[in-house]
Amino acid sequence: MRKSPRAFTLIELLVVIAIISILMGLLLSAVQKVRAAAARVDCQNRVKQLALALHTYHDTRQTFPPGHRSLTHPDRMRYSGWTVSILPYLEQPTLATQTETAYRANPNPFNPPHPHLRTVVPAFACPADSRILSPQTSQRTNSVVAFTSYLGVSGLDATTGNGLLFQDSTTRLADATDGTSNTLLLGERPPSHDFQFGWWYAGVGQQFTGSADLVIGVREQNLQPIVAGSTCGPGRYPFRQAAGFNDPCGMFHFWSPHPGGANFALADGSVRLLPYSADSLMPALASRSGGEVVALPD
Repeated sequence: MRKSPRAFTLIELLVVIAIISILMGLLLSAVQKVRAAAARVDCQNRVKQLALALHTYHDTRQTFPPGHRSLTHPDRMRYSGWTVSILPYLEQPTLATQTETAYRANPNPFNPPHPHLRTVVPAFACPADSRILSPQTSQRTNSVVAFTSYLGVSGLDATTGNGLLFQDSTTRLADATDGTSNTLLLGERPPSHDFQFGWWYAGVGQQFTGSADLVIGVREQNLQPIVAGSTCGPGRYPFRQAAGFNDPCGMFHFWSPHPGGANFALADGSVRLLPYSADSLMPALASRSGGEVVALPD
């Protein structure tokens, strides 16, 4: 007589479900880590591309572009900055020409808004920040704009201008007397939580200095204050670690959505992910000629 197959007991079924759940959790965790690593590498490649474009501009003009253009800058491209300047070297010659045409027709990029204020340029967008892979609406001005994940390093803050990219700057590689391999050029900082700061095409910044829009210092101050009644600023690296995209204080310091640190381009064109433990070194790394002796962390 054929015996019927023995069925699973309830305990055996629960054990199998538990094992499958553990395996699924491990698999999902591994997939997330792989995706995060891929996004970090992609981001580093974009920072490298921007650094090379800045170097090509420097080779052509014998100076870096202004980090941010003031209202009276002779280029008459008010509130634009290094991002617009390097478009031809990012394989964006058409967009560069259209930008110049728009400024000639209307020197105010915001009223009425230039059409490319909302154009997403992939080279400026970190792939780990899905918010800015498409235009977003500013919660303060209701403007529809595109963003940059990468800001020029102005030095200590907007008032010092002791870095390489700040308002109306005309710095050269030769000005980095601390050494090009020890001077920061660009760094990661996602757009502000309300999408008011971090516009790639043009941005007024704090007190019309471009601060926290196209350039930022490593101890940037909350000048207005932007976040009323808060303790935001001066920013550190990071002021509030891993608080995420919704942190209103995040706009005052370099940080990234990558685990452990943010990507930076140095003046020599190299790219490093600096750990958050490097906070005490940031003022020395941000200055171009402070005479500090500093070693980059491994």
